[in-house]
Amino acid sequence: MRPIVLASASPRRRQLLAEHGYPFTVVPADIEEITPPHLTPGEIALWNARAKARTIAGRRPADIVLGVDTLVAFNGKVFGKPRDFDEAFAMVSELNGRSHEVFSGVCLIRASTREEQNFTEVTRVHFRRLKAPQLRAYLARIGPLDKAGAYAAQDDRGEIIDRVDGSFTNVIGLPMETLVETLKRFAQ
Repeated sequence: MRPIVLASASPRRRQLLAEHGYPFTVVPADIEEITPPHLTPGEIALWNARAKARTIAGRRPADIVLGVDTLVAFNGKVFGKPRDFDEAFAMVSELNGRSHEVFSGVCLIRASTREEQNFTEVTRVHFRRLKAPQLRAYLARIGPLDKAGAYAAQDDRGEIIDRVDGSFTNVIGLPMETLVETLKRFAQ
């Protein structure tokens, strides 16, 4: 298989691709992610994933370009990456002791052959109930500013996540189970 071009700067996505043995290069797409209120969380994630992949595919037409966007949704509200620690604390406080969904939109493109495959993955995540000082300590430990929903499944030590229904790698930022199957079909 040809190397994948990952249109993302996410260290978690890089780690997941490497752990699964995929050769890849990183060329982050410098786009502004959108969250229009008329789209569902899954549509927003897929819109942003396509925008990332298409931006890079125009520059790398012979390569397979992977664009991904992950967001958290709760009670009709979309949580992306927090702007600051206060917003991160507000996010995890709202999710505290409750269940929410994590949506990832994934887009694979090879511009030279006009191939494009898209999918959306959703996972339900259940949080434990923590006290405010525990939430603050958790946020200080994980560095929440580059994480959708202000939490880090990959660094969770049983602190905040009680259980996950669906793809755990989706919660980290790249639904590997579905991606592996999609890449098999895409590379044919």
